[in-house]
Amino acid sequence: MIEIIPAIDIIEGKAVRLSQGNYEQKKVYNEDPLEVAKMFESHGINRLHMVDLDGAKANRIINYRVLERIASRTSLIIDFGGGLKSDSDLDIAFDNGAAMVTGGSIAVKNPEIFQRWIDKFGAKYIILGADCKDKKIAVSGWTETTDEEVIPFIEKWRRQGILKVICTDISRDGMLTGPSIELYKEIKETDPETCLIASGGISSVKDIECLEEAHIPGVIVGKAIYEGKIRLKDLARFVENSD
Repeated sequence: MIEIIPAIDIIEGKAVRLSQGNYEQKKVYNEDPLEVAKMFESHGINRLHMVDLDGAKANRIINYRVLERIASRTSLIIDFGGGLKSDSDLDIAFDNGAAMVTGGSIAVKNPEIFQRWIDKFGAKYIILGADCKDKKIAVSGWTETTDEEVIPFIEKWRRQGILKVICTDISRDGMLTGPSIELYKEIKETDPETCLIASGGISSVKDIECLEEAHIPGVIVGKAIYEGKIRLKDLARFVENSD
């Protein structure tokens, strides 16, 4: 059964969503992200993907107090990302309640540091963020696209011990146009043991069902919930069967 992981993106302490990673296309959904997190929890959700968008721009953790509020006032298992660039950033994230952290840009720009995190904290606590556009890895809050191909990038870090990968197709993120199912199938065919979490474009329960049929282990859902395209009660069967 596919795991449902709602997303909360944070700017200036508020729950927001962007379109294709564009900070100029920001929409605030709630002034208090804790209210959103509690709503997820009340519907049986036990995972949360939280992104510090201010941190992604600043290259250091910013919204750790929001993380602490959600972690201390809910039982959600939180994976946290956005701007994590140093050991001290990870210490702050873990000290404030993150169960796991996601690193993307750091794995491209400073692979030695990312490898040290895997070795120091353990692979089950470090998630690889493989954000891509046209199958090329993007970094720095999606403001830069590299020449590195997404599948070899994932394969390389799998060999280095990574267990979980969040792959976001930037061109679809926040656009409600459906996920990149063929890309995720290709990744799984390359390495069936990858714990792959799909992200970007989810617009309906049908999209989730298609990912489940493709044997994708997890999916991050954001804008579709906030815009009412997917009702939390419609996710009940996924949540109940994943326990």
